[in-house]
Amino acid sequence: MKTDLQLKADVTAELAWDPAVNSAGIGVLVHDGVVTLTGHLDTFAEKVAAERAVRRVAGVRGLAIELDVKLVAAHHRSDSEIASVAASALRWSALLPPDRIRVEVEKGWVTLTGDVDWAYQCRTAEKCVRGLVGVRGLSNNIAVKPTVSTRDVAAEISAALERQAEREARHIQVDVEDGVVTLHGKVHSLAEREAAAGAAFAARGVTRIVNRLEIGA
Repeated sequence: MKTDLQLKADVTAELAWDPAVNSAGIGVLVHDGVVTLTGHLDTFAEKVAAERAVRRVAGVRGLAIELDVKLVAAHHRSDSEIASVAASALRWSALLPPDRIRVEVEKGWVTLTGDVDWAYQCRTAEKCVRGLVGVRGLSNNIAVKPTVSTRDVAAEISAALERQAEREARHIQVDVEDGVVTLHGKVHSLAEREAAAGAAFAARGVTRIVNRLEIGA
């Protein structure tokens, strides 16, 4: 088990190593394995990259984000410009259903609404938008339409967990109700917790993940 001091050193090193992150603008606090990021960044994409960098570090038990996005002058765009470009980016993605996702922008904050058939399409829509110039934040309110039975979803998720992480899968319980998947059990790290949720999110008919996996030795 890493001490908070060791964990802080590892998180700081990971942030500095990631070329997508300007670590000079990020403060790192660690208490009982929970990492808090503070500071100001130039883009929303950089904020997302910082979050991902921390999740890769072994020993992280939790993550709190207190990062603000303060756009540099060259990145300022009007809401109408952002909305137009975002709508085009979504329309040009071959992975998204046409004309089912709507874009709203207020003071640089993008909100996505509509519906899709697969949970991965929600993430695809986020990827299309979060790296655009002028975006300060993102709310993904896209709904996933359930298409398969609860029993089928639970079986597919359990099989995926066994393929991808057999050791952890033995300690994970999968419950499904109306497309909402709840994960119970224990894993060894935040990365394993996120991986289990990612595997579950990829199943057909999943609309939302409730991740109640605990992190323990």
